[in-house]
Amino acid sequence: AAQTAKQVIIQRVREAERNTIFTEYKDRKGEIVSGIARRFERGNVIVELGRAEAVLPIKEQIPRENIRTGDKVVAYVLDVLEMARGPQIVLSRAHPNLVVKLFEQNVPEIADGVVTVEAAAREAGVRTKIAFRSSDSDVDPVGACVGMKGARVQAVVQELRGEKIDIIPWNTEPARFVAKALSPARVREVYIDDETKEATVVVPNDQLALAIGKDGLNARLAARLTGWKVDIQSDEEFAQAEAEAAFAGDGDSEGGDYSGRCGAILSNGKRCPNAALPGTRYCGVQAHQELVGQEPAAIVPATDVEEAAVEESATAGEAESLEPVAAVAETEFDDPQPEAEVTAVEVTEVEEAPEAEVEAAPEAEATPASDEPTAESGEDESAAS
Repeated sequence: AAQTAKQVIIQRVREAERNTIFTEYKDRKGEIVSGIARRFERGNVIVELGRAEAVLPIKEQIPRENIRTGDKVVAYVLDVLEMARGPQIVLSRAHPNLVVKLFEQNVPEIADGVVTVEAAAREAGVRTKIAFRSSDSDVDPVGACVGMKGARVQAVVQELRGEKIDIIPWNTEPARFVAKALSPARVREVYIDDETKEATVVVPNDQLALAIGKDGLNARLAARLTGWKVDIQSDEEFAQAEAEAAFAGDGDSEGGDYSGRCGAILSNGKRCPNAALPGTRYCGVQAHQELVGQEPAAIVPATDVEEAAVEESATAGEAESLEPVAAVAETEFDDPQPEAEVTAVEVTEVEEAPEAEVEAAPEAEATPASDEPTAESGEDESAAS
């Protein structure tokens, strides 16, 4: 009887300890903990957390990370399960929230609530993209997370065994946010389709491979971060696709597969952004209306007057979608090469100026030349008389 009572007491004590551990770590779900790797079971790492033991499954480990017995392990508490043999604490080192929690520990502005984490996308062991937003205009979210000489971000990188981290400033405008999410690649233009949640990104030809990344990694992380389907095209591919879309229909017939935009191609190789007028393939710009009935392959020179007319006649919906694109191309991603559109205008002005001077000079010289013979003939007549 005494032995039975002893076993009952020991069993009740163990149950009380299990309930205490479960209650303690149940509230710590979603936090990061640190422990010591004690042993390995079928590839899983058993981590000692003081009175409790946690398991780090093989699928939640960072690929190619070598953990040895006795190493310190910092992990994210993924789940706490109540099992018959006691609570089971499941850890993760591959979850994106591990990076978020590490930044919260190393950046005081995040703890104070001035800087917040808006989104994160991660390929464990390779690269992480994380977007921050600041509620104070005087605090730069990127600078706050990088720290003096990169001290704060380096602490996070060291804990993740050298994983690359891209810190992205959050933006409410989808075009700007998608362009920033594709860093370190430079983006020239972004076209947004709100209905299908698709973003067509145009990059310089030399930036196409960098924007896509190795095995599509950069584009894949950008799509996860922004929540948009990202289609990356080079300048040449986009210009060719625009030309094919502009003249996909059979002439001016109603049965043609026409996109609804103006079919005029500007001198820079891009299609006019205006909507076509009802019953025609071109917008209301006079130079474009003159193309009605002509071959669609004609290119309209991009003059200053026409560019102004194109901008004024653009619809409100297109203007909203094009404004962030222009800002991304002109302000945030400075291209040392001038655009073809501007170059064409400057060359035209330089060439026209000398022609005007050459034509005006002969006219000015012709007038006095015609008067001199008249005066000389009058003097000859008076002398003869």
